[in-house]
Amino acid sequence: MMKKNLVIVDGVRTPFCKAGTDLAGLAADELGRIAVNALLTKTGLDPKLVSEVIIGCVGQPHDSANLGRVIALRAGIPESVPAITVSRNCASGMESFTQAYEKMCAGRGEVFVVGGVESMSNYPFIYSDSAKARLTRLSRAKSFGHRVKALLSFRPSDFKPRIALQMGLSDPVCGLNMGETAEILAREGGITREAQDAFALESNHRAEAATEKLAEEICPVYIGGKAIVRDNGVRENQTLEALNKLRPVFDRQNGTVTAGNASQITDGAVALLVMSEDKAEELGLKPLGRLVGYAYAGCEPSRMGLGPVYAISRAEEETGLSLSSADLIEINEAFAVQVLAVMKASSSEKFARKVLGRAYPVGEISTDQLNVNGGGIALGHPVGATGARLVLTSLKELRRRGQQRALISLCVGGGQGAAIWLEAL
Repeated sequence: MMKKNLVIVDGVRTPFCKAGTDLAGLAADELGRIAVNALLTKTGLDPKLVSEVIIGCVGQPHDSANLGRVIALRAGIPESVPAITVSRNCASGMESFTQAYEKMCAGRGEVFVVGGVESMSNYPFIYSDSAKARLTRLSRAKSFGHRVKALLSFRPSDFKPRIALQMGLSDPVCGLNMGETAEILAREGGITREAQDAFALESNHRAEAATEKLAEEICPVYIGGKAIVRDNGVRENQTLEALNKLRPVFDRQNGTVTAGNASQITDGAVALLVMSEDKAEELGLKPLGRLVGYAYAGCEPSRMGLGPVYAISRAEEETGLSLSSADLIEINEAFAVQVLAVMKASSSEKFARKVLGRAYPVGEISTDQLNVNGGGIALGHPVGATGARLVLTSLKELRRRGQQRALISLCVGGGQGAAIWLEAL
């Protein structure tokens, strides 16, 4: 159990918008600034009280080194307050949160602004080494003749850049992109396309029904005189028939993963105010909840989608809390098949014994408790921000329901899992 209590006072997020749409014109630092500004305004906290700012991000912009620091300064946090950017792939927003706890326990601060941001619209294009070499020669050419010679050396392939987003969603160790790892889970687990589409449909229906509830988390983003106030990835009037018509993306012949049963590529930012319980009492603040425990765990990169099972198991060892202790469960929907595979593995005695080295299964995950307001398939997955959103969404839902505990978890590219236990206050 925790040596000290870290409490979550409040949080806000921008709308989550599909890449290339409403928020595409805003860079990651601006999205983060908007969220942090809104958090400070909402809570009324004096920025001078902040010990450190910790922001998660996966695809850090090339023109905003240490993005967390840029966001902090532009949001009005004093220059004397340090800031850091952290990355644990899809769990980066969660990493910012747990690092605040570790810093608090180490005596490195009491008040933290944490969260995550991702502008997937603005991931760059990357030119090949040969193109870079030719561009370098061109820039160094001193005479007209040398410049012409350098220009004539270019080949058509030099003007076909690699897409950084596509590269970032691929694992250099196992050589697979994330969708291909999902297809492995589908084949090995016998999880059908029909089951995946049905899960995706339910995610969308739940998110659509929760629109007003989710709006409580969102701060408006003003662009060109227009206020963006809603997530735009939820598909109105989605049907199973429409989902069934979509072609597989990663295995055209035998695949099951489509754009409809996978998480959306998304822009968005989240900011949370967290602090020691003693500091919250001193400031007269009523927190949403507290951190009870957490764990990160590694697994096979080619089966990274099963990461939550490993992390939930390890978190049980450290906290004594089992799945049956949860009132609500959030598992990020990287892919429908990935969540379905986690549910299957969690209840499997064979998986527990042979893979986890446990005498009994991790436990059953009830669909009535799982992702009750929809998930990444409907709301989107701005990879650096999702972990922080799950903290905010689950605590607000616990309070609405008058319930006590939430378990939140994510799979992590590269073969990891993350799990956090939260308790409402």
